[in-house]
Amino acid sequence: MFFFILLYLILVLVRPQDYPALADSGIPMLPIVLLIAVLFWLPSRDKNLSPPHYVLLGLFLVVLMLSHIVNGWFGGALVQLESFGPTVLAFTVLAHAAVDLERVRKTLFVFVLSGVILALHGIDQIEHGIGWTGVGLSQETRIQYLGIFNDPNDLGLLFIITLPMALFLASRGGLLGLRRLFWWAMAGVLVYAIYLTASRGALVAIVAIAAVWFWQRRGLVMAGMLGAGMLGVLLMLPSRMADIDASESSAAGRIDAWYAGLEMFLANPLFGVGPGLFADNNANLTAHNSFVLVLAETGIIGFTIWLAFVIYGFRMMMAVIRYQPELDDAAARADWKAERSLATTLLLSQVGFYSAAFFLSRSYVILLYLLAALVLGYYTGACRRYPGLPRFDLARDIVRWPLIAAASTFGLYVIVKILLVTM
Repeated sequence: MFFFILLYLILVLVRPQDYPALADSGIPMLPIVLLIAVLFWLPSRDKNLSPPHYVLLGLFLVVLMLSHIVNGWFGGALVQLESFGPTVLAFTVLAHAAVDLERVRKTLFVFVLSGVILALHGIDQIEHGIGWTGVGLSQETRIQYLGIFNDPNDLGLLFIITLPMALFLASRGGLLGLRRLFWWAMAGVLVYAIYLTASRGALVAIVAIAAVWFWQRRGLVMAGMLGAGMLGVLLMLPSRMADIDASESSAAGRIDAWYAGLEMFLANPLFGVGPGLFADNNANLTAHNSFVLVLAETGIIGFTIWLAFVIYGFRMMMAVIRYQPELDDAAARADWKAERSLATTLLLSQVGFYSAAFFLSRSYVILLYLLAALVLGYYTGACRRYPGLPRFDLARDIVRWPLIAAASTFGLYVIVKILLVTM
């Protein structure tokens, strides 16, 4: 099972099946490998579907389908089942496969090396104007890739979540320091590639990652000062970051899209306008915000479920970071230090993804759910290794999530109103 879900991960990220030499073969490699992984998972005895993620993701799929039915498009339910169903399966298998520490590290290894391969492809594009895949630069200046990464912003998302992973792998040392040097070099390649995407969301995400990392070590005030300083440096760089302004046309368009999304929600508060139909209701313009997109397309019901799914990932990593186990010897303390470092890594990857996703419409992309699966798989294993860690129960939080969703919706409305006034 683990081998095939890792193979599936490689196919999703590196996408050799989309290369010109294989694209015309007609072999559906992704579905085949995923199906094999699922078939290996089904008879396994080590199933644990008690964490809330599984129920939430299943419910979210149901809401995606119901949203189309409520809006009069019955065929849309089948479309959602075909498009989002494989994501649910991939999430389930990876979350069960990557549980013990060694498998989690191997999954990090695949994530990082896949990101580096795409980064090197981007550097090749910059040097020659076209990469080895035959894909050229986007807008003649920004690197891109094949398939789901043919948008520089999506490429930036992959680099953002793999950067903390590369730094974690570098922290392990070994081989007379060569291992550390190798992973530091990989991290440097990823940082350079983020710059080459010219994705403002990705650059903001770097600031968020650094601020949260510093917050964990030096406190909130110092983290805020570091974040402000880094943002100032990025604004001075010769990149699209220098164009960030509430009145700049791109920024203004995003704010208008957010407001349009809130209007869609108010017109369809329970189930939204339907997944994938935001642009149809906004002059073919997307939401430019993953949170607004879910709210507008799936209503308060889908938004509540999705938001709970997202926040549980953060709560789990913070539970590990804040946990204080009773350790008797130096070896146990060293093991716990590594455990806490891994939890911090996955926390930072999530911070990076959602910081960038706040400015992008990426609510349904598989990258989000593969990262969430890795987080859940790691936490499942951590609970086995440290039984004192809290178990999260959806039934206990059944009142919490609607309140948080309502408060978040109101917060989005206030933010958009303030930005509209300042434009």
